[in-house]
Amino acid sequence: MATDVKPTRKELMAIEDRIDLSERGHGTLEKKRDGLIMEFMDILDRAQDVRGELTEDYEAAQRKINMARAMEGDVAVRGAAAALQEHPEITTESKNIMGVVVPQIESSRVSKSLDQRGYGIMGTSARIDEAAEAYEDLLESIILAAEVETAMKKMLEEIETTKRRVNALEFKLLPDLYESKEYIEQKLEEQEREEIFRMKKIKDKKEAEEDAEKEAAEADEDPFVAADVQETAAGSD
Repeated sequence: MATDVKPTRKELMAIEDRIDLSERGHGTLEKKRDGLIMEFMDILDRAQDVRGELTEDYEAAQRKINMARAMEGDVAVRGAAAALQEHPEITTESKNIMGVVVPQIESSRVSKSLDQRGYGIMGTSARIDEAAEAYEDLLESIILAAEVETAMKKMLEEIETTKRRVNALEFKLLPDLYESKEYIEQKLEEQEREEIFRMKKIKDKKEAEEDAEKEAAEADEDPFVAADVQETAAGSD
């Protein structure tokens, strides 16, 4: 890359500006990456708790429904389930975490009272009520797990994207810019040395010419020197 740039002071200033901008961007991205990792660790801890609660609620719901089926029969259990009139409602919103938009899931009509479940109170047993309540708890855990897992996935994707950008700046762009800057500085130094040498040669030549002109002028003005010149010329004849 270095040999592709023009070794001019204007280009050097442009590269220095790019280096400054890239270094500031690198620092900002590093802070963002570290902040995202901290937020991700908090969400990960929460996700582990939610997963544990989800497992417990699932196992509890399975025990309750198995007990209800064993004691009341499949027909009674299915009839109670089919009597449900008001189904749960899910609404999704979004919130911003360190520039990452993650979902926020709100649910309603999940947990119900006995008279809201649709089946007759006198026609069912406490075991069916317990199974219904256990599955309501399980559904709430599933909704919460979906929110947390989705947020964790989005945060992880953003962390990976930010890490790639940091690495690209740190290991590719900035080294290339530093190399180009060094190349231009070396070329400019070479040009400066050549210019100094050229100017010195011109100065030496000019001084030699001035000295020769001065000596010739002095010879014209000095009569003794002029006579010696004439005698020398006559003797040669």
